[in-house]
Amino acid sequence: MVSVEKFYDTLRNCGIKLFTGVPDSLLKNLCAYITDNSDSFHNIIAANEGAAVGIAAGHYMATGEVPVVYMQNSGIGNAVNPLMSLADEKVYSLPILLIIGWRGEPGVHDEPQHVKQGEVTLPLLNAMEIPYVILSDDDSSALPAVQMIVNDCKKLSRPHAIVIRKNTFGKYRLKNEAVNDYPLSREEALTRIVKSLDNDSVIVSTTGKLSRELFELRESSGQDHSHDFLTVGSMGHASSISLGIALEKPERRVYCFDGDGAFIMHMGAITNVGALAPKNYVHVVFNNGAHESVGGQPTLGFGIDMCAIAKACGYKEAVTITTGEEFEELSKTINTIDGPALVELRVRIDSRENLGRPTTTPIENKEAFMKFLSEH
Repeated sequence: MVSVEKFYDTLRNCGIKLFTGVPDSLLKNLCAYITDNSDSFHNIIAANEGAAVGIAAGHYMATGEVPVVYMQNSGIGNAVNPLMSLADEKVYSLPILLIIGWRGEPGVHDEPQHVKQGEVTLPLLNAMEIPYVILSDDDSSALPAVQMIVNDCKKLSRPHAIVIRKNTFGKYRLKNEAVNDYPLSREEALTRIVKSLDNDSVIVSTTGKLSRELFELRESSGQDHSHDFLTVGSMGHASSISLGIALEKPERRVYCFDGDGAFIMHMGAITNVGALAPKNYVHVVFNNGAHESVGGQPTLGFGIDMCAIAKACGYKEAVTITTGEEFEELSKTINTIDGPALVELRVRIDSRENLGRPTTTPIENKEAFMKFLSEH
């Protein structure tokens, strides 16, 4: 395996100072090392991958130094526009080094939401004419390849990419972990909220551990999964999916179960929620201040006022809940609160080691969910 320390030092020795992007599970050891060894001005966890390309472009133009943008391959979609219309050699010709985690690599077992993205990752880079290397898992060949591609990136003044396979990097544990002391875990808060909802409620849950916990809660309670749409991919879009449902099913209560990283990633979507003002829409953000599913890197979840943002965008109600007592009060009103409403649940970083994954396929989830929407 490649030493994250040696990989990082190689990049620094090549003159790279800025790292920005969205953390990825395949890059978690590298991202952890960067977090521990770069200050907050030179390791910027961006709202989304496209924003990271923008930050990188600004850094290069201000310093003349090649920046790094790290991402999961699913994030390429967010980055295509600025890569093609800003950084491409036919526009501003900006040397940006992409480090991309290759989820869903053909022949390597992965979750269903990564399969198609894995299949098209290399063809997509080829279509964008972005030169790339697939990093070896051995220091002796990987580190010279890094030096070579950084040099090419500088020489040709255009984006280049390093593609990272599963288990390429050696282990590294984040020292500067995001921590908080809120009394309830996300799973405890989720259980309380779900048990408070009316039986005909609709839930759209965001990407990551939240959807996995919701699935396991239904399993342990002997309930079916038809009430829930698990947004297994498409990070940041659960609020828009919820809006599409709420507008067409005004007689149903629609709850968007969101995460802080996902809420921030495409925050502009809530302007449509506020403007269209569906009374049946309740936006529940489980905020633990971290990208927990991909290594625990911090978000800006505790650095922004979600309630003020929601109210400014037209939400009628917005409240922050932190204590068990406040959860009890919320359980009495959540089925009648006038929407659109935002409920920010501040929770601690804590998830079970044995947390499973959905045993139904995305197609089965969709069909059961649509049947539930049509029959009630």
